[in-house]
Amino acid sequence: MEITSAEFVISNTDVKKCPPGIFPEYAFIGRSNVGKSSLINMLTGRKGLAMTSATPGKTMLINHFLINNSWYIVDLPGYGYARRGQKGKTQIQRIIEDYILEREQMTNLFLLIDSRLDPQTIDIEFMEWLGEHGVPFSIVFTKGDKLKGGRLNINIQQYLKKLKEQWEELPPYFVTSSENRMGKKELLDYIESINKEMNT
Repeated sequence: MEITSAEFVISNTDVKKCPPGIFPEYAFIGRSNVGKSSLINMLTGRKGLAMTSATPGKTMLINHFLINNSWYIVDLPGYGYARRGQKGKTQIQRIIEDYILEREQMTNLFLLIDSRLDPQTIDIEFMEWLGEHGVPFSIVFTKGDKLKGGRLNINIQQYLKKLKEQWEELPPYFVTSSENRMGKKELLDYIESINKEMNT
């Protein structure tokens, strides 16, 4: 799939104010500082589309980007930012849960995982929550260019092994790098295949 147009449409904190219509939405979520904005910019080929911040945990909004005038990328707030107060954490959790559980147009959730790290409890628990609510999701391992040799593959296999302790069937997964565009084609082809299925 080629992305020929990508434009910011709206930011808000209320799922009821998300854009009307029936275009499918592909939401991206992950812990703060996982590289979400950089990934969205890499996928769309628009460097400043999603704002990258030097301060983790800055995104507290649901951001909609219209792609090819036919589907949306949705940038959700990052979770698990330790320096955010309890009130802020509760607010973010509500925004995320309301969108994921109430937004009928949400077609797939891409959960971003830093490929350099061991499995994090907060990510595993979030996946369990998604599973309990029957939310369709895929895993996107980010920062794949940061590991040398076979380390990347070893880390990912360890992660998948950990998931198999809980899951009979693993969700689809992708390995990406915003620096060298690894995984761009695979992710966009996957989105395109879902869009085609929905239109048949």
